[in-house]
Amino acid sequence: MGNGVHYSEVEVAPGVEEANNLDMVMDLPLEVTVRLGQTRILIRELLRLDKNSVLELDQGADEPLDIVVNERVLARGEVVDIEGRLGIRITDIVSRKERVETLS
Repeated sequence: MGNGVHYSEVEVAPGVEEANNLDMVMDLPLEVTVRLGQTRILIRELLRLDKNSVLELDQGADEPLDIVVNERVLARGEVVDIEGRLGIRITDIVSRKERVETLS
């Protein structure tokens, strides 16, 4: 038994649906990590670590740091002081080609 009411589909202008889909994700939080460097040590060395121990990293002091989003390097930058807090100035955006190469 119908109620006699008929609904027609609403036409959406080209591009509007894609914009609406993009708007849906604009407020999703992403974790951004700045990778200072890394190293490998033996368990015996790990157990010897104490207050004031120093770990030497593979990153040079004058090299740019990796800015990582969702475990992918997105950009590179340098540390800056912002009123006593650390920040990072973006100096390079990773190219699409570099991002694709990191997927493999």
